Amino acid sequence: MLSAQVANWLIARPMPFDLTAQEMLASWNGQIGWRWMFGVTAIPALVFLAAAFAIPESPRWLVKNGARIKAHDILARIAGHNRADHEVREIEKSLGAEPCRDNWKLLVESKMFKPLSLAVGLAVLQQWCGVNVIFNYAQEVFLEAGYNLSSILLNIVITGAVLVVFTLVALATVDKLGRRFLMLAGLAGLSTVYILLGALYRVHYHGIAMMALILAAISFYAMSLAPVTWVIIAEVFPNRIRGNAISIAVASLWIACFVLTYTFPLLNRQLGAAGTFWIYAGICLVGFSFIFVALPETKGKSLEEIETSWIR
Repeated sequence: MLSAQVANWLIARPMPFDLTAQEMLASWNGQIGWRWMFGVTAIPALVFLAAAFAIPESPRWLVKNGARIKAHDILARIAGHNRADHEVREIEKSLGAEPCRDNWKLLVESKMFKPLSLAVGLAVLQQWCGVNVIFNYAQEVFLEAGYNLSSILLNIVITGAVLVVFTLVALATVDKLGRRFLMLAGLAGLSTVYILLGALYRVHYHGIAMMALILAAISFYAMSLAPVTWVIIAEVFPNRIRGNAISIAVASLWIACFVLTYTFPLLNRQLGAAGTFWIYAGICLVGFSFIFVALPETKGKSLEEIETSWIR
């Protein structure tokens, strides 16, 4: 019953370029492969669920809620007892620095403008840099690059693997190279890749270079904007308002995601893939300037030290 419904939907739906519904249904991927693609996602989900039980509570949340000893024990496991004593004192000092007012009202104070605008700007930039259209519209992106159905599905697997690998690179280097360096390097790389990718789309080039550039874009994104944005958003706000402020930044991110997803088909129809990726290149260049001017380096600093240097 389900297969018949899928077949009817595919036949009724106009397919782009030369890929037909019959070709999709006749292939192994059209019959079986898509089921495996859905099924295997259960594996990392279960791993993540199991690992979540080992995540400790936030020491800052514990101190805020009166569990000082438990917070000290968690910090001691991470940085040693001497450092834990210092961190707990700094957390208590930070939490006591602001009067007990409505946290939402604190967000509109002038000293909150810099961290809030930075966090919202980074959240929007993470989406508008354009990489997510490669995942959300993989069929259109790869079809215009000259790939058939089987190659498209293989490419999707490859892009996912590259995303995972370079996210691990970011995890290994973010505290060594720094947040600012990774963000600037990622945006510079994305700008360059998009300019080249747009040029190849413009001349209707079909070849391995297209896939190489797409993988390069994903690599730059995975080691910079994808994970590091979340790190910075979690660091820039004072303890007392961190929860409410992060919610604003995250809401901005998902609104930007909706705008990106909604506008890509419109831009692609009006400007073609070349023009669309050149627009994303321009956004990345603007983002590079924004990061260069607005984002100080925070590696090696505690949240309280960052608060002291940013919130004056």
